[in-house]
Amino acid sequence: MEQARTTSSFADLTVAQFVEKLSSSEPVPGGGAASALAAALGASLISMVAGLSEGRPKYAAYAATLARCTETGHALSAEFLRLVDLDADAYAGYSLALKMPRDTEERQVVRKEAIQTAARAAAEAPWECVQACAKLVEAALALAGRSNVNAASDVLVAALLAEAAARGAAENVLINLPSVGDEEYAQTMRYQVDSGLHEIADAAARVREIVLSGQTQEPEAE
Repeated sequence: MEQARTTSSFADLTVAQFVEKLSSSEPVPGGGAASALAAALGASLISMVAGLSEGRPKYAAYAATLARCTETGHALSAEFLRLVDLDADAYAGYSLALKMPRDTEERQVVRKEAIQTAARAAAEAPWECVQACAKLVEAALALAGRSNVNAASDVLVAALLAEAAARGAAENVLINLPSVGDEEYAQTMRYQVDSGLHEIADAAARVREIVLSGQTQEPEAE
């Protein structure tokens, strides 16, 4: 169940076009898609900082980390852009389910089942974003104190975007859980979301501490 879009992917839009669509009264894109897009920007910063550091003698000891973060940043950028569309499609499906007819008992049952299925999808999509944000902040932590000092603030921005995006995505998980109709699933998801957010916040705080102190880090263990 999916609402047709006028473009094959929101990633095909310019920034200005996406912002315009976000500001419209249409249900998608919404907060979940915006969170994923913010995370995509953070992932791109990871690739940028790693690229600004690779090949420089000063950072030769961190070559393995820099190469890995370049690859991770590109991979996560693509993943978050995929999640922009996934979240939008999932919520569009939920919106359509809410509009299903309920003028008979049979239709009410069908509508209820459709809403529960769509609500689960609308929760799973932003949960994927939270999980990917954990990988993003992990990459930022790997670069903190191990990359071009002139781009240290960009590492911190990547970590902060990861945390903000994770929190935004998490809210979109939580708000859909009551409609899933499965309390055991909802309780498990709430625990996972809470745990994930705490880990992401701790990592982001560590990145901030390293960046603001200007301290360098030992090379990562191979």
